[in-house]
Amino acid sequence: MSTLIAAEGLGHAYHDEWLFKNLTLGINAGQRVALVGVNGAGKSTLMKLLAERFAPLEGKIVKNKSVKIGFLDQEPSFPDNSTISDFIFSSENKQQQLIKEYEELIEQEHPDEKKLNRLYEELSEHNAWEYEHQIKTILSRMGINQLQQKIDTLSGGQRKRLALAKLLIEDPEIYVLDEPTNHLDIDTIEWLEKLLTTGAKTLLLVTHDRYFLDNVCNTIVELDRGKTFTYNGNYAYFLEKKAEREAQDDATFQKNKNLLKKELEWMRRMPQARTTKSQARIDAFYDLDEKTKQRSEHQKVTLNVKMSRQGNKILELEHIHQQFQEQLIIDDFSYVFKKGDRIGLAGKNGTGKSTLLNIITGNLSPLKGKVDLGETTKFGYYKQGGLAFNEKERVIDIVKADAEYIKMADGQTISASALLTLFLFPPKKQHGLVENLSGGEKKRLHLMKVLMQNPNFLILDEPTNDLDIDTLNVLEEFLENFPGVLMLVSHDRYLLDKMSDQLFIMEGNGNIKIFNGNYSEHRNSLELEKEIATKKQKQEASTNTSNNKSTASKLSFKEQQEFKNLEESLSESEQKLKVLTIELNNIDPSDYVKIQQLSDEIENLNKSIESKMERWMELSEK
Repeated sequence: MSTLIAAEGLGHAYHDEWLFKNLTLGINAGQRVALVGVNGAGKSTLMKLLAERFAPLEGKIVKNKSVKIGFLDQEPSFPDNSTISDFIFSSENKQQQLIKEYEELIEQEHPDEKKLNRLYEELSEHNAWEYEHQIKTILSRMGINQLQQKIDTLSGGQRKRLALAKLLIEDPEIYVLDEPTNHLDIDTIEWLEKLLTTGAKTLLLVTHDRYFLDNVCNTIVELDRGKTFTYNGNYAYFLEKKAEREAQDDATFQKNKNLLKKELEWMRRMPQARTTKSQARIDAFYDLDEKTKQRSEHQKVTLNVKMSRQGNKILELEHIHQQFQEQLIIDDFSYVFKKGDRIGLAGKNGTGKSTLLNIITGNLSPLKGKVDLGETTKFGYYKQGGLAFNEKERVIDIVKADAEYIKMADGQTISASALLTLFLFPPKKQHGLVENLSGGEKKRLHLMKVLMQNPNFLILDEPTNDLDIDTLNVLEEFLENFPGVLMLVSHDRYLLDKMSDQLFIMEGNGNIKIFNGNYSEHRNSLELEKEIATKKQKQEASTNTSNNKSTASKLSFKEQQEFKNLEESLSESEQKLKVLTIELNNIDPSDYVKIQQLSDEIENLNKSIESKMERWMELSEK
């Protein structure tokens, strides 16, 4: 495999602290790498260095000048006063400019027929119709429809999706993605998984979504205390090998500590004569001392704050109705919350999940219906937007503003400083400014402040965004043992599966469906329904095929051409699939490389046939 990009002797520091020094890393063509590590380890910084967003303090990035890198930042920036169309379509790409002109023209009420015909011919000449369909699919999946909308009117989530859409359209040689699943609904995440694993794409990404990580990546690189550790396998393999490495590190650390103790006694009895032999031992002592300081005891976040007492009556929603202008959000929804409820809130972006949570917590009054709250119910609401921290305030002061002392689950009372230490904020960070924290560390501080309130009704709205995987594992352990009511909004399918046994599904148009089961069980039921519907559609399509002439008359010129091409393409693809299948069946079983190659070709061909079939059926129904 050829190496597309490499870091050699890389070193970088922030606020006078080195994140890493003398770091070496290479990414090969076709490799899909997940970068993992605790918040503040320097993952985002390393990605920006590899994407050549700024230069390292030490070392260099090596790559071929012709290799194009596409970078998705956690908080993308955009040109001032530009529209979505200006940003999406590159002025250097002839096909994209033709598509842009075509899209702008057909949005007009009375488009110029001559211009339209000219564009039809030019788009056909440049083989751009398939590309136009691909761009439309990407934009639609990202919820981007108004191409003339100004970017500065978009929300943070919409901006992230717009930046991702442009990257997917450009299809660079190397994708560098910082939390690509943030602000995407689950359907879109699953579509993105398929897109990124089609073909031999080269990826480097940071993600907290373990299902996404497992389904997309084939290599995991851990950034730990300034060093990288590479694991060629999935997430489960990484956890196994990491545990082995940490156990070995712990054994070495304890051995070094014992040796350091003996050497310290020798140093205190420093021999009078400075022989070459004793000087070498002194140098070895200082070297050992430095190594031991660098390797601190293994720490992890501790979540065991107390829960307030919960009465029999928790919360009752009676015939709730909510709409904004003409948009119906919730229509006649009722539910009585019970002790031990563990509810996942699911639905596409914009269907009203946050609205329902605001009604539940009393931050919004419904237009109709009643919210009856129990006397002992105490909410803890972790909001997706986070807390508006004063960036110039010290971390310790933010916590002390709520309480100097906090009661833990075991009855013990500890200081604000001690609680911060349990949440992996050492004294130096406690007395530092909030602006010096990483995005993930700010999220962890937000979570801590929510749990400090000792809630018995816990609402977590996208808690996994920007948290490192180690903190997520501890959060899951805490939630498994949390005896109160839990409501969870998350696009993290792993978390939904593990933490919920019931779903509120926001279906749109005011409908909220209650499903008894977790996300995977709900998904399986949808697949079954889809399978039945597809069979029915195929039967109807078969009937419609006999009326091809009348069908064609209802299609536009462009659609007629597409319909005809699809029939020919499907026939060719199905024939090719037969040939590949026969070849696979007759291959030497010991030729693993060839078997894998043919299997990948067959898988990609099946996906292509499925996609073309869906479009063919869509056109045939017209």
